[in-house]
Amino acid sequence: MAGSGRVRGQLGEARVIARSGLLGPLRPDKYVRMVRAIRRQGLTAMTGVSLAAARRPEGLALVDERGAMTWGELEERTDALAAALAPHLKDGAGRVGLLARNHRGFVESLVATGKLGADLVLLNTAFSGPQLAELLGREHVDVLIYDQEYAAALADLPEGPVHVIAWEDEPADGLTVDGLIADHLGRRAPAPTSKPHVVLLTSGTTGAPKGARRGTGGGSGDLVAILERVPWHAEDTTVVAAPMFHAWGFGCLILAATMANTVVMRRHFDPEQTLAMAARHRAQGMAVVPVMLERIVGLPDEVKQRYPLPSLRFVTASGSAMEPTALTAFMDTFGDVVYSNYNATEAGMIATATPADLRADPRTAGRPVRGCDLRILGEDGKELPTGEVGQIAVLNSTPFEGYTHGDTKDHLDGYMLTGDVGRLDAEGRLNVEGRVDDMIISGGENVYPAEVEAVLGQHRDVVEAAVIGVPDEAFGQRLLAYVVLRPGARTSTQHLRTHVRDQLANYKVPREIVVVDELPRNASGKIMKKQLPGA
Repeated sequence: MAGSGRVRGQLGEARVIARSGLLGPLRPDKYVRMVRAIRRQGLTAMTGVSLAAARRPEGLALVDERGAMTWGELEERTDALAAALAPHLKDGAGRVGLLARNHRGFVESLVATGKLGADLVLLNTAFSGPQLAELLGREHVDVLIYDQEYAAALADLPEGPVHVIAWEDEPADGLTVDGLIADHLGRRAPAPTSKPHVVLLTSGTTGAPKGARRGTGGGSGDLVAILERVPWHAEDTTVVAAPMFHAWGFGCLILAATMANTVVMRRHFDPEQTLAMAARHRAQGMAVVPVMLERIVGLPDEVKQRYPLPSLRFVTASGSAMEPTALTAFMDTFGDVVYSNYNATEAGMIATATPADLRADPRTAGRPVRGCDLRILGEDGKELPTGEVGQIAVLNSTPFEGYTHGDTKDHLDGYMLTGDVGRLDAEGRLNVEGRVDDMIISGGENVYPAEVEAVLGQHRDVVEAAVIGVPDEAFGQRLLAYVVLRPGARTSTQHLRTHVRDQLANYKVPREIVVVDELPRNASGKIMKKQLPGA
């Protein structure tokens, strides 16, 4: 029985991949080139570029501020960059750090590192100089590739990594990605002798960022999980606006390469320019973090109307909770094309909400994806019934290999504890209520900030909200809320408290509401509650 179940699962995966067009008929010589690429590099996430180059060498691979590049050109350039980097890495492999925005240099560095079998550490572009120094030392980086705009933050680094500039704002001394490629065109590094890994840094919203070591080879779990829910097709055009150093943006880039999609990107996110890129290139897809949808929705109506998107089939988002009002407004304007994904740096893809799910409940994270078993656990570790809130635990095939400093996530009976709390509704959809350590205990009652934030966000005058717990002599903790109001709004904070009281229990009403110009966010769009005044 178990064997027949595995066969059915494999056939189901094959059908999902076939529907995407990834296995469409190709000329025999293209299959031969694809097999050669796999034999040389192994089957890893980064092999997708070589497979796309074998599949459609003249097809557009990348479009950024510097223009367009074909898959064949990207293959040649990454061969050259790998040959140039090889002498600087220990034992022909070693470790590369990458501190860069979304542009061709990021992609070239990523692919070249994979061709060497080296590990890649993706660094957060918002980190300060001291944070970067600590991380680079901790992760034992041999080569540091970075955009020139971060040179000042790196100026006080101790001797160590070889420095290479990925994007020049002005002519630079020293090594550059473009210079290394130009000097090594036509060369190729020896075939790798080790399997590459990618170190993805956690967001650091609840503490110091950790390096999560992820395998890049083998299974098709996350690929099938996404393709089954999101209408992502081979040889499409996709705007990847989500930061590629972040787990979500990185995953979307890898998927786009695997699908031989044209990837359209720009270094700095701008809501109007993102719409303009999608319209100009007739994009079928967009990959974003939720705050980007909020910024697009906030554009004047006349601006949004300049960029009709008739080809758009999906906008796929992850990285933080979706603001329900902004989500609904986006779909009212651009159609029911939003797919919200719940994943974790350590656990990979967990759940996806389709447009139908989001119309039914804009706060939902959707249903668990294929290959992911999900449980809601109580404090005693036992599974809770439908509707009750507890810790989210998952079991899937994502190859998380622990943190680089040696720890790993907590597990219970083989299930990874995500650190999030949530509940399943009667339809099997997941609602994420927040982090375990975000829970506020006020007067003996448990309050999850996400619920209060969602109610505040429903008010017509509120752009976004954040709720924290602060010490209180009488109740242990009390709720303190921060809100960003729409321009010209005249709503009083007392009116907002009444708005919450009308919909939630009295103990969930913030004792105080503070109006701020903006909420602090990290580079991937998550609200940094520890940076709020009074936190």
